[in-house]
Amino acid sequence: MQSLLLVEDNPRGLDLALLAFESYAASIAVATARDGEEALDFLNRRGKWTGRVGDTSLVLMDLRLPELTGLDVLREIRHTPSIASVPVVALTSSREPKDLSRCYESGINAFLVKPTGFAAFSQMISVVASVWLGLNRRPSYVRVA
Repeated sequence: MQSLLLVEDNPRGLDLALLAFESYAASIAVATARDGEEALDFLNRRGKWTGRVGDTSLVLMDLRLPELTGLDVLREIRHTPSIASVPVVALTSSREPKDLSRCYESGINAFLVKPTGFAAFSQMISVVASVWLGLNRRPSYVRVA
């Protein structure tokens, strides 16, 4: 089973994303984090995540998070050897060119702007799941948190 970390602080956005992932419940385990610190704790198996087992196949993350921003989390991921190879996809409402540039300069794998309407959002989630958790291949020697 693939494992996805969904990082979203907005309760409505989180509920919509979880609803969109419901059809993948048999093949994708979705964990959630509400802020950047919790996301890093999950990935690094710290705090309440100390006993967590299994690898993280993908981080799907909003950029506008409290405390540590999504960009801060991305930079920390890329500078932590044990999790540096985990694919990270930004799922954001930002259309700012500076956010796009900063994310790619920091090692983001994809930058997706949240569409309006659940049908379009659900379709985007379907594509994300298909590409990043289905078609995408990573080296077998890579051990991620």
